[in-house]
Amino acid sequence: MSEGHRPDPAPTEDLRTTEVDLGGLVSVLATHLYSTPLVALRELVQNAHDSHTRRRLEDPDGGHTPAIRVRGDSARRTVSIADTGAGLTEPEIHAYLATVGTGYTRLLREVTGNDELIGAFGLGFLSAFSIADEVTVTTTSHREPALGHRYRSRGGEQYSVEPVAARRTPGSVVELTLKTEHAHLADEQALREVLGRYCVLLSVPVFVGDDERPVNDVPVPWREEPDGDPYPARMRFATAFGRRFEPLAAFPVGPAAGGTDAVGLLWVQDGGTYGSSDNRDLAVYLRGMLLSEDARDLLPGWAGFVGGVVESNRLTPTASREDLQRDEHYRALQQALTDAIVDGLYETARLRPAAWRRILARHGQDLLGAALCDDRLFTLLADDVPVPTSQGDLTAGALRAAGGGAVHIALGSGGGFEEMLYRAMQVPIARGDRYAVLPFLRRYAQLRDCRIVELGSEHGNRELFRDPERPLPAEERAWLAAALADEGEQLVPARFEPPGLPLVLVPDREAELKARIEDDQADARIPSAALRLARAFTARTGGEVKARLYLNLAAPAVQDLLTAYRAGHTGAATAAGLLRSLKVIMAAAGPSGASPAGDLTAALAGIGTAVSALTAALPAGLPAVPDTLPDALPGAPRSGPDQGAGA
Repeated sequence: MSEGHRPDPAPTEDLRTTEVDLGGLVSVLATHLYSTPLVALRELVQNAHDSHTRRRLEDPDGGHTPAIRVRGDSARRTVSIADTGAGLTEPEIHAYLATVGTGYTRLLREVTGNDELIGAFGLGFLSAFSIADEVTVTTTSHREPALGHRYRSRGGEQYSVEPVAARRTPGSVVELTLKTEHAHLADEQALREVLGRYCVLLSVPVFVGDDERPVNDVPVPWREEPDGDPYPARMRFATAFGRRFEPLAAFPVGPAAGGTDAVGLLWVQDGGTYGSSDNRDLAVYLRGMLLSEDARDLLPGWAGFVGGVVESNRLTPTASREDLQRDEHYRALQQALTDAIVDGLYETARLRPAAWRRILARHGQDLLGAALCDDRLFTLLADDVPVPTSQGDLTAGALRAAGGGAVHIALGSGGGFEEMLYRAMQVPIARGDRYAVLPFLRRYAQLRDCRIVELGSEHGNRELFRDPERPLPAEERAWLAAALADEGEQLVPARFEPPGLPLVLVPDREAELKARIEDDQADARIPSAALRLARAFTARTGGEVKARLYLNLAAPAVQDLLTAYRAGHTGAATAAGLLRSLKVIMAAAGPSGASPAGDLTAALAGIGTAVSALTAALPAGLPAVPDTLPDALPGAPRSGPDQGAGA
């Protein structure tokens, strides 16, 4: 076939009409299109609302009073939705009510451009068959006020229309004979709860039963212009609408130029979040009717503490009207909500210090992560957000001041001698193992140009554990390593504060990570891509050194121990064994339960044996102390070069 040549169209006699299994289609649309049968109530109330809008557009001088009344009858197992709207003529019943996919609302919107009309697909009426065995519609059109018609259908596949007496006022009544499994919807209290949520923003009043107060009689703060401060009205709405948590602060959402028309309210919830916890709670209303109760993806991922309500005319619903299409209006609203949260937090910090303190106290951990996701938030929070430390929650500024201009961060979870060192330093140590603490403080140190000491890293440890003034002779270092270190521990002579602390056992955090990553169970716990990257990093770590035992050569106890060893004092080995037992006991208090090869039972027994040996009364003519360590101090060497020599 030559380029550009198209085949002739098929002859007309070859074209066939697609057959439609109406029964199957009705079943799919009515039963499987919606996530919950409660949506049927929303769709029918929405149709009643559009009927009022249609009447106002077609008969602006008619002076009708719009109202929707929903009644439930548990004895008859029925629910009825009555309106005083436009009603239907008999041809309209056939053309719109009984024709799938065709709706007068959509046609009217296209003609008038009216944004108040909600319906779009001509499918909402079918939802009635998801909860009802039989649906009856009694209607009188405002165009033919003397005529009445009744539509009746079981299952939606077949229907009948008959003339009846005209209603006293134009409008329609839709009556549902509920399926047995949905009989509970006939309870009027249940109807109030459902419709109070779905219809809270509708402009037409919605009544339930004989109650003369509409379920949507709720002041909407962004639709009003109250005298004075609007904040109390915002908080009242947030308190009434928020279902799970008390609001701590509320701030408005306004339309963005060239982006979104959405308006509404956001609030900070008094609900605990931590790291991956996600309590985002956003309801979206389209032209006043609830579209989605869980539109959390419109909020930024870091805002796990935010709830809210927004309404828009531009968002595009899916066919089920329970979700939104991810188009340019959706993305514009996402950006507008992010900006509204940041602006709202700034406003709260500036104008409402008491609420701001509560937010910081309740959501400090989440705000640490939020600050890393948005430069504006980091600027706001850098000096205010609390950071968990060894001395309680402190701001980064307080942490820096207490550290003498340096910010100290523990990379591990502490415990044992490592924890003792941090306490002995008498400066607060940030908990680097907590969510977002380490990256937040790293960025803070860059912003404020201050020194950062990461305890547990090689660089941080060099800042704490300084090299000795003179290196130890190889023989002495070997003796100390044999006397004090267990398998997997590397002895490191150093000087550090305070001098009363003779030694510190610091786990190697990279070796710990390597062990976790190479664990057989890691494949099940960690996503494969992340696992490959982590193993590529840990491959550079040998893993043989599991902890470093820093020996404080500035400590009097260590100096005396070395003096005794050099003098050949037979008590040196006993004293070294005592220090080793103390190390094992302190390490056992840490998160890992013990040092890599420490025997806690033997260490406890060794302390008692050493004390007995050092304090025992000796017969005349015997050495002052034994020349070998007792058996209860496993692995300890003999005391010195001149074994058996006196002091």
